[in-house]
Amino acid sequence: MKIAALKERADGESRVAVTPETVKKFVALGASVTVEKGAGDTASISDAEFESAGASIASAAKAVEGADIVLGVQAPDVAALKGAANGAWIAATFDPFGNKDRVEAYAKGGFEALSMEFMPRITRAQSMDVLSSQSNLAGYKAVISAADEYGRAFPMMMTAAGTVQAARCFVMGVGVAGLQAIATAKRLGAQVSATDVRSATKEQIQSLGAKPIFVEDVAGIEGEGSGGYATEMSEEYQKAQAELVSSHIAKQDIVITTALIPGRAAPRLISDAQIATMKPGSVIFDLAAPQGGNVEGCEPDKIVVKHGVKIIGFANTPSLLAADASALFARNLYNFLSAFWDEEQGKPVLDEEIGDAVRLTQGGKIVNERLLG
Repeated sequence: MKIAALKERADGESRVAVTPETVKKFVALGASVTVEKGAGDTASISDAEFESAGASIASAAKAVEGADIVLGVQAPDVAALKGAANGAWIAATFDPFGNKDRVEAYAKGGFEALSMEFMPRITRAQSMDVLSSQSNLAGYKAVISAADEYGRAFPMMMTAAGTVQAARCFVMGVGVAGLQAIATAKRLGAQVSATDVRSATKEQIQSLGAKPIFVEDVAGIEGEGSGGYATEMSEEYQKAQAELVSSHIAKQDIVITTALIPGRAAPRLISDAQIATMKPGSVIFDLAAPQGGNVEGCEPDKIVVKHGVKIIGFANTPSLLAADASALFARNLYNFLSAFWDEEQGKPVLDEEIGDAVRLTQGGKIVNERLLG
């Protein structure tokens, strides 16, 4: 069983899909691991470290030659898989809804595409969930980046020259990224508040010491969708939430938006009119920038100034923490494959619950129900 990991070629991608830690573990399972030369350079991992862990270092063509499994952060182009074993597995992120052409190319190439974004959010798959591991780091980075752009201090400071008031930070969307953003902002000393359409998150917000901001007068809306994601709300709720947010956002110094629903454009949370009510010098960090943004006027990897407010967001936030993001992503991949490793066959054998959820292509066809529906 040969496992290969290639150097990432997408613009701005600094992560790598294996680390010396996971190489050792794959070798212990009986697999051989080949890593493309220089694959770990941008994640602060040298070829020598991979070799010490038991991996072979080779060119891209040699690395993928005869590979039974190819690991990636972002799925490589099909052309890069020339020479891989017939029916080889490729475990990576695919953006299946936004990149259907690539999925079709994988099917035509006879590869078995395993989309890590489609990992079901069930208890036994938590350690395999790349969206959660990467969102955790993204939530942290969002606050750190916002603090860097903010022209004032985060914590309250009592000085001989007077008191510096604590920054007010508002987090919109309390999933994995939002919870980490709350925790990070609290550690930096800000006064933190947060909101979400899912009423169940109120206790989570309070447990981190933040103030929950929720619509209280619209009954019967829980906002909990499948897989732990938020659902789209009724017009009544959206109107009530917009009014609440508008009154609250005008008092904030930092706003972090995190709202995403897989397979759909990011919902608009903050309008230009709402931005205009904020104090000059305030900062908005939009974690949904790559998917169209939660904030009107946001552009990935650019600082946009509107009404004296800075709006920022990155095209690939986890990649800015490449070493840690790679370590977590690589563990997710290892946890996924090792959970199904069959010692007799010397390879992983997926079950229906998780296998059918993540498998996009098989036998020359697209087989995932979410793409066929």
